[in-house]
Amino acid sequence: MAIFVDPHSKSEPIGIRLSELSEGRTKYWSTQAVPYWWRDAPPSPGPWPEPVKKADVVIVGAGYTGLSAALVLARAGRHVVVVDSFAPGFGASTRNGGQIGSGNQKFRVKTLIEMKGERKAVELLHEGIEMLDGIDALIEREKIDCSFVRCGRFRGAMRAEHYEAMARDMEDLKRYAGVESCMISRREQHTEIATELFHGGSLLPGDASLHPGKYHAGLLNRVIEAGGAVHGNMPVRSISSDRAGYTVHFERFSIQARDVLVATNGYTKNIGAFFRKRIVPIRSAQITTEVIAPEIFQRLMPNRRVFGNTNRVFFYFRPAPDEDRLIWGGRSNHFARDSVLAAYSHLARDLLRTFPMLGDIRVPYAWSGLIGYTFDEFPHLGRSPEGVYYAMGYCGTGVSRSTHFGRKIALQILGKTEGQSAFNDLVFPSHQFQAFAKPAVPIVETWYRLRDAAGL
Repeated sequence: MAIFVDPHSKSEPIGIRLSELSEGRTKYWSTQAVPYWWRDAPPSPGPWPEPVKKADVVIVGAGYTGLSAALVLARAGRHVVVVDSFAPGFGASTRNGGQIGSGNQKFRVKTLIEMKGERKAVELLHEGIEMLDGIDALIEREKIDCSFVRCGRFRGAMRAEHYEAMARDMEDLKRYAGVESCMISRREQHTEIATELFHGGSLLPGDASLHPGKYHAGLLNRVIEAGGAVHGNMPVRSISSDRAGYTVHFERFSIQARDVLVATNGYTKNIGAFFRKRIVPIRSAQITTEVIAPEIFQRLMPNRRVFGNTNRVFFYFRPAPDEDRLIWGGRSNHFARDSVLAAYSHLARDLLRTFPMLGDIRVPYAWSGLIGYTFDEFPHLGRSPEGVYYAMGYCGTGVSRSTHFGRKIALQILGKTEGQSAFNDLVFPSHQFQAFAKPAVPIVETWYRLRDAAGL
C-alpha cells in the first residue's frame, strides 16, 4: 500500500529506494502521489466567482490552451468564462515534464515530407519553430516566473543505426527549417551525460525547460487580471446550439455564449461525439528523486539539459529547475494504478539502466496524468460541424503546442487573419472503433516495448 501525504504539505515523504521500486520488493512506501510541481505551485482550490448566465466566449478546459486563448480574448474586450471539471491546472498542464521543443518531434523530416509533401511539411516545420519562440516571448513579455531556460535537448540513440538516422534527420531539419543542431558521438557523450546506455545522440541547443506548475499559475493570474472569469469544479454536461449561439449545460445551470472553445485534450469526455471519436487519452507517469549530492549530479548531466531517446516507447528526464533532483517520465503501466507499486517500477528500471549508480536514491514523488493522442499523431485546431471551436491532440508534446494553439484559435474567434495556422487544413481523423482504442493502448505499447528490447 502507499502512504499518501497532503499535496499542499511542504514536508517531504521518505520515499522508496530506486532499487526497491524497480524490483517491486516492497508493499509499503511513503511516496506523495501528486506531482512534484505541486509542492511550489498546487492547483488553486478556489473559491471561484459566482457563475454568470451569459458570456461572449465559454472556454471548456483551464489548462495552457484554455488560458492562452482566454488571455488573448479578454484583452480584446471579450467577456470570457473559463470552466474546468477539476481545479484549474489539475490535468496535464501541471503534470507534464516541463520540456519544451519546437513541436516537430513526432516525425522525421523525411517522413513528414512523404506524408504531406515538401511545401506543407516546410510550413508545419516553421510553425513548430514559431511555437517554441512564441512561448519564450510570452513568458518574457508577461514576466511569468517559471524557471524558463533554453537549456537544450540531448536525444540518446539506443542503437548505432539510430544515431545514423538521427544525423540524417538533423541535416534535413537544417535544410528545410534552418534549425541548428549537432551530433554527439558515443565517445564524446560523457560531456553531456554519464551513461553508457546511448550510442551517441543529437543535441538541439534551442530547446527549453520550465516549471509547469508555476507557468500555469502565471497564465491563470494574467487571465484573471485581464478580466477573465475562471471556474473550477464545473464539469460540462453538454453543449447545444441555436440561432443565438450556444448553451453550455452544467449540472444545475447553464451559460449562453456567442462562441464556445473546447480545450480539454487528454481529459476530453462528455463534450460530444465529434471529439470523443478523435481523441485517445493515454496515461503518462513520472517520478522525482530526492536531492542528489551536487558532485554526483554534476557528473550525471553537467549541462542540465532535457533528455530523451529513440525507443518507440521512450523515456524522458531532466533536472529539477532549482534543485539537484532527477525527474523521470514515460508511459504509465496501463495495468496498474497510481496507488500500486507496479505503476512506476518500469520507470525506475529505465532510470537505473541509464544511471546504475543511483540504486540507493529514494523517490518521494510519483504521479501520472492523461495526454491526448490523435489517430494521425498531429495536433488539431478548427471548428466542429456544429461550429464549436477546438484545439487539442498534442500527442505528448503539449507545452509549446497548447500555448501556441490557444493563441491561434483565440485570434480565429476574433476573426483575425494572423490566427490562421498551417495545421488548420489538416483533416482531424476519427475512427469507427475509437471505443476500442483506449483498451488497445496497453497491448500496442507492450508490443512496441518488446520490439525496442529486441532492436527491431
